[in-house]
Amino acid sequence: MNSAELEQFRQLIHQRLGDLATQSAAGQEAQSIVELDQQAVGRLSRMDALQNQAMAKAQQVRRNTEVHRLQAALVRLEEDEFGYCEDCGEEIAHGRLKLDLAASKCVSCATA
Repeated sequence: MNSAELEQFRQLIHQRLGDLATQSAAGQEAQSIVELDQQAVGRLSRMDALQNQAMAKAQQVRRNTEVHRLQAALVRLEEDEFGYCEDCGEEIAHGRLKLDLAASKCVSCATA
């Protein structure tokens, strides 16, 4: 992989990290504590609010996991290991990297 391609992947990773930060900020309100107000909210509405809160928290966990994976990809970029399988050392297909910027294994090793 040449330096222009590596720089393109670096920019894509930083862009995705920015998108995740924006999504996290937008999702903070949905994760807030659901207030118990029987006069204003019925039982089913409260259950719906609790379910929405749980889904927002689960989405945040997934975002945090992706952030950690992307940060690890940035480290691999700095160490000139980005784009190579961590198991077998073969080059990871560019298509795979474009689909998953944080991919650290080739298709063969990932499916084994």
